[in-house]
Amino acid sequence: MTEEEQKYELIKKVEKCYEIICKKWMGIIIHTLMTEPKRFSEIHVAIPDLSKRMLNERMKELEDCGLVLRHVITDRPVRTEYSLTRKGNELGSSLRMVERWAEKWM
Repeated sequence: MTEEEQKYELIKKVEKCYEIICKKWMGIIIHTLMTEPKRFSEIHVAIPDLSKRMLNERMKELEDCGLVLRHVITDRPVRTEYSLTRKGNELGSSLRMVERWAEKWM
């Protein structure tokens, strides 16, 4: 692969990353899951302006991207927890730099 082809491939990957994290609510959902696994209702409480329908849609997208893992706990009552995958944690760590920037400049 030529250097130009490598640059183009990198640009495509960066563009795909921005398509994911720039969707409304994606970054804040990732931020919310950085500390520990959470149930759907806990995520919803943490982001009150986010509708349940949109949260459900975004969680499915994050799962499809391999950033979030959905874990069904079969104890009574049955519940579902969401956690970041290794890939999601690495992205979350990168987004912490944006958080620091926002705290300083916004």
